[in-house]
Amino acid sequence: MWKKLFGRSPIRVWVIKQVDRDLLHLCGEGRIEPEARRDDVIAALHRGEYAGPVRMPGGGLVLNSRLFAALVPHDGLHLGADGQAHWQGHLWRVAQVPQRCWAYEGRLVAQATGQGPLDLVSSEDTSAIRHRAREENQAPPGTVSFRAADELEDEARFAERWRREAAKPGRLREWRHDDEER
Repeated sequence: MWKKLFGRSPIRVWVIKQVDRDLLHLCGEGRIEPEARRDDVIAALHRGEYAGPVRMPGGGLVLNSRLFAALVPHDGLHLGADGQAHWQGHLWRVAQVPQRCWAYEGRLVAQATGQGPLDLVSSEDTSAIRHRAREENQAPPGTVSFRAADELEDEARFAERWRREAAKPGRLREWRHDDEER
């Protein structure tokens, strides 16, 4: 009777964002509200074939399961107080994934915070961006000339220079300010 009144009961799952060699990037405990039979959804979770919405912890954000490396039924992963998880017969270190990274589709890296046994926090891997920026900075600099009307160049000199630039081929032929007479 309760199922008819309130719908199907949600399935509690551990949401794993990324699996590294000895480290799980764990978002936390999510919920799946099954559209199909509960046993079929649990079987799909065990096979790693579940595709559908996942309600994330705290706040009710719903994300697509394709964003995550694994969705593990709650009894399939045991999280210890020492910051370690037991899953698939192995002992894993755990890094907490903050909400800003839940929908991130790139690689995550773990960084230590120094705050107790659960001291690893995941963040976006920006090493490729830094590498590209370093390469661009090593290229020989081009010549760039920035000129603007400021306290070093009065309005008359700026207007004269602008008219000279506008008179060059392929440039504006005439420049007028709204305040000038036509």
